[in-house]
Amino acid sequence: MDDHSDDIRRPLSPRIEVYAGAGRKRWPDDLKAQIAAESLEPDAVVTDVARRHGCRPQQVHDWRRRARLGQLVLPASADTLSFVPVVSESALPAATEPTGSPEAAVVTVEFQGARVEVRGAPGLAVLSDVFIALRRTRSC
Repeated sequence: MDDHSDDIRRPLSPRIEVYAGAGRKRWPDDLKAQIAAESLEPDAVVTDVARRHGCRPQQVHDWRRRARLGQLVLPASADTLSFVPVVSESALPAATEPTGSPEAAVVTVEFQGARVEVRGAPGLAVLSDVFIALRRTRSC
């Protein structure tokens, strides 16, 4: 396509992209996750990351949104903290059950400046909801 503009103040684009493929490109989920994780690194620019991988910035933003919603699992880096599975009290053998009163039980989670305390004897569903909410607010 030729640019027939007479405006000499507007520089011509030095870059031309040609797509010779047929149809849409299919991105595997693991590659989407890798690209989204790369775009979340400190000082990363989404446009630069997208250009390096041959995709559009809108796609990268969509993959980041899917990661925030838990629809796309990002790869964990070596310095990233991760959650451990919650074990239900009913799954523990009888010899390891706590002997204190249920009202005295306190579960405290501190993660990236957030502190959550759950008092009493919360069920597995309550603890699971706390961890899911914390992960969603602190992940992306």
